[in-house]
Amino acid sequence: MGNSASSICFIVFLSLLLCICFAFSFSPLEEQERDRIIELPGQPKDVGFAQYSGYVTVNQQAGRALFYWLIESPLSRVPASRPLVLWLNGGPGCSSVAYGAAEEIGPFRIRPDGKSLYSNPYAWNKLVNLLFLESPAGVGFSYTNTSSDLYTFGDRRTAEDSYVFLVNWFERFPQYKHRDFYIAGESYAGHYVPQLSQIVYERNKGIENPIINFKGFLVGNAVTDDYHDFIGTFEYWWTHGLISDSTYRNLRLACDFGSSQHPSLECTNALRAAELEQGNIDPYSIFTPPCNDTASLRHNLRGHYPWMSRAYDPCTERYSNVYFNLPEVQKAFHANVTGISYPWKACSDIVGDYWADSPLSMLPIYRELIAAGIRIWVFSGDTDAVVPVTATRYSIDALNLPTITNWYPWYDNGKVGGWSQVYKGLTFVSVTGAGHEVPLHRPRQAFILFRSFLENKPMPK
Repeated sequence: MGNSASSICFIVFLSLLLCICFAFSFSPLEEQERDRIIELPGQPKDVGFAQYSGYVTVNQQAGRALFYWLIESPLSRVPASRPLVLWLNGGPGCSSVAYGAAEEIGPFRIRPDGKSLYSNPYAWNKLVNLLFLESPAGVGFSYTNTSSDLYTFGDRRTAEDSYVFLVNWFERFPQYKHRDFYIAGESYAGHYVPQLSQIVYERNKGIENPIINFKGFLVGNAVTDDYHDFIGTFEYWWTHGLISDSTYRNLRLACDFGSSQHPSLECTNALRAAELEQGNIDPYSIFTPPCNDTASLRHNLRGHYPWMSRAYDPCTERYSNVYFNLPEVQKAFHANVTGISYPWKACSDIVGDYWADSPLSMLPIYRELIAAGIRIWVFSGDTDAVVPVTATRYSIDALNLPTITNWYPWYDNGKVGGWSQVYKGLTFVSVTGAGHEVPLHRPRQAFILFRSFLENKPMPK
């Protein structure tokens, strides 16, 4: 009798346990619905597309969770058949929500009041479903429960966490499995994008119908190869009249980043001289005036890339800092659910200052993925003095790729929109008059470029 009673108690206990587990587990559809954005404060009426945002855990033990924002293509364009594009911003330590989504390729721009939004007529979600990721943890709304993580992030862990994010995200959004998938980004995402692309490609090997149906990547004004990036950057400063002949000579002699990531004292002094000679310009867009009172936001001599302290700021970053800190905005985004102890910022100083690992070159990854037949496009705004067009061209030249179509001007409504060259395995496109963030300065031309990339067609002649 006692054994029977014990058995019954055990069965009841097991049933209760299963009920509790069931109650706290969600199906993918329930998880999606939980992440659905009903409406963002200040957004235009009748937007005609669905939005989702929330967290995906990438490391249970450390408590690392990455924040995403999915913006689907309008219903009139059948989002179910459109590709998925992951967009990453760089820094390192800068937010894809602040830059890519809010001032470049997303459907909304933030007004100067920091409270209301207006439509971007050249939003890329008119062509694809857009997925923005704040990465690594510590950037934007993404967080870690292990504070030491913030001081030890680098390229390798960022790529691994981003891959885990994708794997887990596709489980939450199974309708995107097997869909054509691309990765895009700019600036220091010139490291993130190829590294994540390499991981996806290599882990897809041997799988006949991979869940992550990776087709190609697109990078703009991208940090690619230290040696060639530095040579091209110093040359750009000199040829655009930003520095003196003597400082240019000193930079060329003193700064050798082909073998070391740490500038010598002579190189640091030459970089300081270059900064003084350039004066109060916006290095991310040399022909447009800087935002008033941007002294604290200008480039300085810190970090792995001495001139790269901030993403581009023609005041738009300020609007983001207001908007994304509004409690009603965070609630609509299902963000800051753990009560992060610091305000949301467009760029994390800690993550950027303590970046742990950064390979000297991405060119070996380019060679591997070009050989694999992955679609690769590289674009460059030609008024950027941070990762300028000359730096990108030197890096591409180092690949020694055969030319398919020689350098030619491409056109938009009869006007030159830039220039392009098609290599075997890679297409290069410049965008005239655009700074570091091409879609911010030349949104229409960037839209044309992106459409050509998706269609895998040369830029319009």
